[in-house]
Amino acid sequence: MTHRTIPCGPENPLRVVVVGAGSMGQRWLATVTATPETELVGIVDLDLDAARRSAAGLGRPDLPVGSDAVALAADTGAQACVNVTVPVAHHPITTAALFAGLPVLGEKPSADTLARSLSLAAASEVSGELFMVSQSRRWNPQLFALHGMLGELGAIGTLTTEFFKAPRFGGFREEMAYPLLIDMAIHAFDSARFLLGADPVSAYCQAYNPPWSWYDGDAAASAVFEMEGGTRYAYNGSWCSPGAETSWNGTWRASGEKGSALWDGDNEPMLVADVEPAERPRSPYSDIGGALWAFVESLRTGSTPMGEVHENTMSLAMVEAAVQSARTGQRVLVDDVLDQAYAAALREETRADVRAALTGWPSVRGALVPQHQPPPAAASA
Repeated sequence: MTHRTIPCGPENPLRVVVVGAGSMGQRWLATVTATPETELVGIVDLDLDAARRSAAGLGRPDLPVGSDAVALAADTGAQACVNVTVPVAHHPITTAALFAGLPVLGEKPSADTLARSLSLAAASEVSGELFMVSQSRRWNPQLFALHGMLGELGAIGTLTTEFFKAPRFGGFREEMAYPLLIDMAIHAFDSARFLLGADPVSAYCQAYNPPWSWYDGDAAASAVFEMEGGTRYAYNGSWCSPGAETSWNGTWRASGEKGSALWDGDNEPMLVADVEPAERPRSPYSDIGGALWAFVESLRTGSTPMGEVHENTMSLAMVEAAVQSARTGQRVLVDDVLDQAYAAALREETRADVRAALTGWPSVRGALVPQHQPPPAAASA
């Protein structure tokens, strides 16, 4: 998607407000402050005392704070905003920012529902502003190396992820109906799309809750996705699995016609194949710092970054397809999930211009044009 560019970089930092002063907001505040390409000019939170404490914690007690992102951006001359609010707030805050002329870098998921993510994709089109989702694991250098290895294996038959952790979060996650699928699995699903350069066709998922689980909802799940081209992606995970826990990135195996590739999620991946080693592109950055760098680079050059809302929405579609399959016990076609979300987006949309943009889409999948490319400045290993 074409978006407005902004002259910015180390010599002319992008002026940013961060929306959300919670625990993840603290990480973003530190990252924005430490990045030469950005300048933190304000903190937004409904709890103004929390915003002031965050400013003081950065050693900037006089940093402007406010409870409205658009208003504070106008007061401070901000050029963009980083949205680190809870998922239910993503749609209203991002929509308001885009139509106020502010590009947005948002925490995952793009929205709390697939329908609202489609609405945000259309809002980005209408406003001409970039909305990028910080799917932070996309920037992991080891994941980039694994991506390169898959390119040496020929056709890929199966890609698998195992994810077994036992965090005791407390709060809303322990009350969710499908905490693993909704709050965590999108990281793996998005990484699988990146590794395969393919989008999902169908999903079959079983979700369940072991008897010792401290979660109210189903904290474990097994899902199989048919991907474009016929590759199967299998995800098996649990959030109540103490002992021998995996990496937070999960453990991965790709099985191809020329061999296999393995990644434990924390160390360098391993290629087990009779092929000549090749140079493999790597991300020059990692985690949310990588996402912020890509956001600034995209605003400066006009390039389309990984995580742009159209491309990223297909990862959220995988989540909703898996949840729908778990609820019904049936194999679910992703196009059916997209069509249902599209109908809901049209019903719920309150802006006539955004609804008109949605109506103009030839198809939902056709509108969500994939951009499976590494960032422009990816370096070689």
